[in-house]
Amino acid sequence: MFTKILIANRGEIACRVIKTARKMGIKTVAVYSDADRNALHVKMADEAYHIGPPPANQSYIVIDKIMEAIRATGAQAVHPGYGFLSENMNFAAALEAEGVVFVGPPSPAIEAMGDKITSKKIAMEAGVNTVPGYMGLIADAEEAVKISGQIGYPVMIKASAGGGGKGMRIAWNDQEAREGFESSKNEAANSFGDDRIFIEKFVTQPRHIEIQVLADKHGNAVYLHERECSIQRRNQKVIEEAPSPFLDAATRKAMGEQAVALAKAVGYTSAGTVEFIVDGSRNFYFLEMNTRLQVEHPVTELITGVDLVEQMIRVANGEPLPFQQDDLKINGWAMESRLYAEDPYRNFLPSIGRLTRYRPPVEGPTARGGIVRNDTGVFEGGEISMYYDPMIAKLCSWGPTREAAIEEMRLALDTFEVEGIGHNLPFCSAVMDHPRFASGNITTAFIAEEYPEGFQGVSLEDAMLRRVVAATAAMNRVAEIRRTKISGTMDNHERRVGDDWVVSLQGQAYPVTIAADKAGSTVTFADGQALRVSSDWTPGDQLARVDVDGRPLVMKVGKVPMGFRIRLRGADLKVHVRSPRQHDLALLMPEKLPPDTSRFLLCPMPGLVVKISVAEGDEVQEGQALATVEAMKMENILKAEKRGVVKKINASAGASLKVDDIIMEFE
Repeated sequence: MFTKILIANRGEIACRVIKTARKMGIKTVAVYSDADRNALHVKMADEAYHIGPPPANQSYIVIDKIMEAIRATGAQAVHPGYGFLSENMNFAAALEAEGVVFVGPPSPAIEAMGDKITSKKIAMEAGVNTVPGYMGLIADAEEAVKISGQIGYPVMIKASAGGGGKGMRIAWNDQEAREGFESSKNEAANSFGDDRIFIEKFVTQPRHIEIQVLADKHGNAVYLHERECSIQRRNQKVIEEAPSPFLDAATRKAMGEQAVALAKAVGYTSAGTVEFIVDGSRNFYFLEMNTRLQVEHPVTELITGVDLVEQMIRVANGEPLPFQQDDLKINGWAMESRLYAEDPYRNFLPSIGRLTRYRPPVEGPTARGGIVRNDTGVFEGGEISMYYDPMIAKLCSWGPTREAAIEEMRLALDTFEVEGIGHNLPFCSAVMDHPRFASGNITTAFIAEEYPEGFQGVSLEDAMLRRVVAATAAMNRVAEIRRTKISGTMDNHERRVGDDWVVSLQGQAYPVTIAADKAGSTVTFADGQALRVSSDWTPGDQLARVDVDGRPLVMKVGKVPMGFRIRLRGADLKVHVRSPRQHDLALLMPEKLPPDTSRFLLCPMPGLVVKISVAEGDEVQEGQALATVEAMKMENILKAEKRGVVKKINASAGASLKVDDIIMEFE
């Protein structure tokens, strides 16, 4: 076995590989850029080697710098993680020439599966179901229209070298096919330097379901069942689960066997994933093969008990697989939520900055018989950099059933404390509570269909509101009792804590009466409903774990005058707990309106001003580009919402701005 492995990656996947290597008794080498000097993966590794400036194209994806690190540290093998150089055949070939083992597939397999046209031809020859389409070179737009008509609308026009949603168009008629061909061709040429286009049938009611495969160097290959990855935003996965709530045993077996056949056809070794698109009738079609470890691999590990990273290392070392297909059963259900540094209330714009608070849930078995796992590469006080992927963590849950796994995830998301940056925890919570997700009736269009105007937070239903009311009323009583014990108060002015309160939240008011004893409180509503509350929460705690009528409730707690800021299940609530007299007086107070910012262009995210497109005194039209701001490798063009005249410009190219900094003012 290897004694030292270098991990050619960063962040949570580097930390993930280090954990398994440590368990196997293998020393690890981390590589890091200037931006990652104090990163978690650097602290966890046995050795660390500096490879250059923050931009990935000057550090993490420069093959020569990784090779330099290998020579300097004497690493015998390299695990590439995912992204960066993980699917770069030149990197795999360079390692082979150096006599260093690549913990991944052979370079010919990477090359064959890296091109969409080539991979589809190989899949067809291996007997894998493929989407009906035309794989040859398409001369011009008119030929594209002819081919589209032969396949039958709707069709998908795709760039062969595409990825991340680029070079991709859906056409429902001849005109859209003509326009889509030209747009895809231009976009592909600009993004990938390769303008080859192919056309295939567009699958309606599509689900994205992938099969995990594992193959050794002795001719053995198995599939570790499937992952459902249909919850996507802009072709990027957000929530994954294993197994799929849609597949039956026969479809699962057929998909798994075809995935293994494809792996064998390209001489594949190591872990890999064959992605399929599945329609509403369970017809499945090959999409592509990812010749690396997938981001969402933990859900497969949770339902099979197989450490995929360990098996990758053992396969790379020449060991045969320790199990056969019949040994790989599905045990329970697993969920994964990708926690991103993206602000869902601002159309998921990137958010960078310091993690002033980072407290993930406790990992391991839970009181309800489930499991919580958190794969992360950050820590409290650490910086979320503008240079890399915005993923903070992958929160995973396991339960004996899908319903149990979802409930574990709900509580884990409510327990996860992240402050200092914008993040998508509320959005993931909203998805977990969505009736359509709970039913399993999902497609890749779920987010676009259910959140067409973006995410604006969640309004809780009455049953959940009442649980929050009962909990906060009991918490307020604890705080009131503490306030009565303040020393130095006037004699003969003892303060009594009342029993009657009015709890106001989400535009509603609930009169309640509290009866307390040593074990907890009984909160009774005006209609007679009574809820029993117990908790060890004390004032100042930012996380409240409350038991309401025998069911756990976890809330993030902040202080507001005469109440709390409560966050749970995707909702962000101001909860006021007042005496009946205070409540009556509060109704007479004028409502404070938010400031009018319509005359300003505000920076929507922390970032760097790349360009100011107008000058003072210019008249601008609705939709006209005003400025470009870059964050996390993404350029965001800020446009005028209405016609106006630029009065003053407050920022210039190169300026680093915070959220809501004023870029320019209008007359």
